[in-house]
Amino acid sequence: MKSSRTSSRKQQHVELTLSRNVSFRSKTAGFERFEFLHNALPEINLSDVDPSTTFLGKPLSLPIILSSMTGGYKDALRINRGLAEVCAEKRLAMGVGSQRQALENVAHHRSYSIVREVAGDIPIFGNIGAAEVAKLKNAGPVQKLVDLIRADGLAVHLNPLQEFLQPEGEANFRGVLGGIVMLVRDLSVPVIVKEIGAGISASVAKRLLEAGVRIIDVAGAGGTSWAGVEILRRNGTRRTTAPRDFASQFWDWGIPTVDALRQIAGFKDAHKDLVLISSGGIASGLDVAKSIALGADLAGVARPMLKAFSEGGTVGLRVCLEAWEMELKGAMFLTGSKNLDDLRRQQLVLKQ
Repeated sequence: MKSSRTSSRKQQHVELTLSRNVSFRSKTAGFERFEFLHNALPEINLSDVDPSTTFLGKPLSLPIILSSMTGGYKDALRINRGLAEVCAEKRLAMGVGSQRQALENVAHHRSYSIVREVAGDIPIFGNIGAAEVAKLKNAGPVQKLVDLIRADGLAVHLNPLQEFLQPEGEANFRGVLGGIVMLVRDLSVPVIVKEIGAGISASVAKRLLEAGVRIIDVAGAGGTSWAGVEILRRNGTRRTTAPRDFASQFWDWGIPTVDALRQIAGFKDAHKDLVLISSGGIASGLDVAKSIALGADLAGVARPMLKAFSEGGTVGLRVCLEAWEMELKGAMFLTGSKNLDDLRRQQLVLKQ
């Protein structure tokens, strides 16, 4: 029964993000506040621009991750197969959605493992929620999730806001940090810690770094509001409308992505091996470029790519990614940046 509820919830999440307006209402990711300083004398050719990088020890053509969208129900197999097919073709990284359902039974294991079947060489990472990590006695169950998809890394998603608002949520976060310490020590692959749309602050990043985490995805506010998704789910299951639902006050809760990035990027001076991922409201290749200039190593994107795939299949997803690639390369060319290291040194100015 529990597994059935988990599968149903995962399907509802995807359907709501595709069919309803679940964006933040009064808050943006913050990228519109900044623009690049135009270089009228770039002294490079467009053909010189090289946005390639590496992640989890594997090469990428672009600093883009298709982030942790779905898995664990019947149609997720089709979605993950299509996403993985394009990621393999374009040499992009991919994360699967929460593998909590795979911990509960084997019914939809292939909805996750299909990603590695289709994409043998790209960086792929698994995904488990913080509430599950808090319960762990050892790394064994999570190692099985890693093995299931032959993952190169494992993301632990911090989602206290979502668990607080879910009708069936488990807002039990005591022990999460200790569980992360154990996974960093005992898991066979690197641990990524990410939020899911409310952002990671400098103080939380500091604690994660002290715990041994070296890959942090800020997953800030400004894109999909997972509080909004859960509010819509709550309203959908309620038979009568309450005069005032406390959940509605949290639709726009969170740290904007740009603010989280700027806070955490400062830790790179002391932690040269820190890999910083920008996600939450990344809406274009130009936002990817701005993320890099703000200190990120890569950018993660979910809903825009899921919508492109939903509306146009793998062809639509390819077209979307090719547009993003040209937007990123255009920003690099127009700032005289031959590679991502050059782009990191570019000046962003506040818009007047």
